[in-house]
Amino acid sequence: MTVHPSLQTYADAWTHSIDAIAELVQPLVEGEWNRRTPCPGWSVRDIVSHVIGLDCEMLGDPRPIHSLPRDLYHVRDDHTRYMEMQVDVRRHHTAPEMTAELEYTVIRRNRQLRNENRAPETMVRAPLGTEQTLETAMRMRAFDIWVHEQDLRSALNRPGNLDSPGALVARDVLLSALPKVVAKDAGAPPHSAVVIDVSGPVEFLRTVRVNAEGRGSIDGSPSLGPVVTLATDWESYFRLACGRVRPAAVEDRLKVDGDQELAEAILRNFAVTP
Repeated sequence: MTVHPSLQTYADAWTHSIDAIAELVQPLVEGEWNRRTPCPGWSVRDIVSHVIGLDCEMLGDPRPIHSLPRDLYHVRDDHTRYMEMQVDVRRHHTAPEMTAELEYTVIRRNRQLRNENRAPETMVRAPLGTEQTLETAMRMRAFDIWVHEQDLRSALNRPGNLDSPGALVARDVLLSALPKVVAKDAGAPPHSAVVIDVSGPVEFLRTVRVNAEGRGSIDGSPSLGPVVTLATDWESYFRLACGRVRPAAVEDRLKVDGDQELAEAILRNFAVTP
């Protein structure tokens, strides 16, 4: 592989999760493709369509020209409208059509990754006509694909890969969003600290510190006097942070110490994926 060393982690995580997804959906009968997933408004078929569609965009394929129905309750803004296009255009595809297109897309993407020699800072196409660095694009694909692998595992009752390479990428992506959640969205006071303590297959302890100007930062050092400590397990953490469940649904797996009002504000704003 000629991929830049700093991109290898993301390439490996993507490969691990896409192979798992292909293995999960290959034996499904037609009806199982319609099962609901934790991803709002999307079935198993819809998630696989989304995975295919975004990887086709990474390959540089043109986006489909397609008119969306007006009655999709989960399509609320430009971002969800953009994502829905690749999904709705495949809604009537059969199981064999879905697995065949997934297999072909994976072959093409694997070939692309084998021949990838661009620098991490190369600008590439991003959703909604914007641009992002190749490193950001590959990190977000690895993150997205692992989260959707978990959506499919939940829908098909096939748990697994909670500590896979993609899970570690997801941990880092979700943690990078925490300072904004705590400092800006939840309004933690200046000179305060909030501790997040996560156990399970992926475990970590992080402190979000809010400075005098109200800006948040995150590190791995414990805080002596946190205003809030939130403790939970890894599965509950990423499901909350990815908007798959509301805090009330995992209340028995959440332990909160300190300022209850601030803790509630943090949990209200915990979902960071669009």
